[in-house]
Amino acid sequence: MTPQEVLAMIREKDIKAVDLRFMDFPGVWQHFTIPAGKLDEATFEDGLGFDGSSIRGWQTINESDMLLMPVPDTTFVDPFTKLPTICLICNIQDPITREDYTRDPRNVARKTVNYLKSTGIADTVYIGPEAEFFVFDDVRFDQTPSQGFYSIDSSEAEWNRGADERPNLGHKLRHKEGYFPCPPADQLMDLRNEMMQLMIDSGIDIEAQHHEVATAGQCEIDMKFDELVRMGDNVCLYKYIIKNVAFQHGKTATFMPKPLFGDNGSGMHTHISFWKGDQPLFAGSGYAGLSDEAIFAIGGILKHAPAILAFSNPTTNSYKRLVPGYEAPVNLAYSQRNRSAACRIPMYSPSPKAKRIEFRCPDPSSNPYLTFAAITMAAIDGIQNKIHPGEPLDKNIYDLEPEELAVVPKAPGSLAEALDALEKDNEFLLRGDVFTEDVISTWINYKRKNEVEAINLRPHPYEFCLYYDI
Repeated sequence: MTPQEVLAMIREKDIKAVDLRFMDFPGVWQHFTIPAGKLDEATFEDGLGFDGSSIRGWQTINESDMLLMPVPDTTFVDPFTKLPTICLICNIQDPITREDYTRDPRNVARKTVNYLKSTGIADTVYIGPEAEFFVFDDVRFDQTPSQGFYSIDSSEAEWNRGADERPNLGHKLRHKEGYFPCPPADQLMDLRNEMMQLMIDSGIDIEAQHHEVATAGQCEIDMKFDELVRMGDNVCLYKYIIKNVAFQHGKTATFMPKPLFGDNGSGMHTHISFWKGDQPLFAGSGYAGLSDEAIFAIGGILKHAPAILAFSNPTTNSYKRLVPGYEAPVNLAYSQRNRSAACRIPMYSPSPKAKRIEFRCPDPSSNPYLTFAAITMAAIDGIQNKIHPGEPLDKNIYDLEPEELAVVPKAPGSLAEALDALEKDNEFLLRGDVFTEDVISTWINYKRKNEVEAINLRPHPYEFCLYYDI
């Protein structure tokens, strides 16, 4: 869409309000709203001012003024507001220099695409994330100086088999048996259908929806792959629709990776492929039908995986999911079918156009723009420097002898370890001024102070179970 087409849409649909959206540094959508009559063609050139010092990880109080620059081809009608409203995703600029803001995650994604083109390797990177999430019926949590707790409930969950629901109709999902059961065991079919249809109505191409493995409300709605920046936009809209549909039905949705103990967590397996014109660059005659470029891209991703995880698995809770001995992809290896390897080559289709790499570590708590950018930059580095990932790991990892498993590199075991890895290994991200030193240092400092240290300072409820009677 052009600015003129956006204004025509406002007239045709009798839109009354324009909601301006942008992504903060950690990865949460922010917004403010103007009357529809205040949007004109000049707005797209001049932007709208706001206070950047109130946004997490952004400006200081003495340099707070910033500009929102609406992007016309991101326009969609908000499906939830009572007043007819359109939404536009915005880029961020400095009002004095009029330069794109380095800490704007969408800007990092845009620069990644431009850098890829400048290398001559490819002109398009397609991203296909599989973002899982939980829908609960009730959640309560608090942390004070004298108490800390959480409580989650779901009518689907195994722990409610004996609950007095008056009547309790059974059909509860056993732990780790939530994958693909039909209703009435799957109680969220209609809810996911509503989410799916609203996504389609809002312009997202949806391939499928289904229940996921966990006993309590774990779901997945699969989007068709798209160009990197557009997919970052789509993930933001995906989360917005899921949270609001759940809320409207008296439920709550979360993208927290590991809300349940002893059951599956939520991942965001991310598929990536490079194209030049209409030619897929990852299809070839090598292992699993891959080209040399694809093999080297895997090498780059695996080499830099510990640093990537600082963005793709950016919470302390992320590493409750990435635990050895389960299905989680903690082994920094690749395979054509082994789902416990960090990189997998899907074999569903023989078509060269379907050839891609699946990086299985990321989770949906991540900022999609920064995650997709970091994975892409690692793949570019692998291709440029011909980084070979070694031999594939097609064996059952859990059947390996201890000495055999010991030589397989592992993903970081905590957010602190991932941040340390990013601090040591970030040169590949700095190329093309994609991730600036300021972005990386701000990210590391923000995460260490506000999350790692904050968690380390607080007693954990289970510590009372372990230690109170010592």
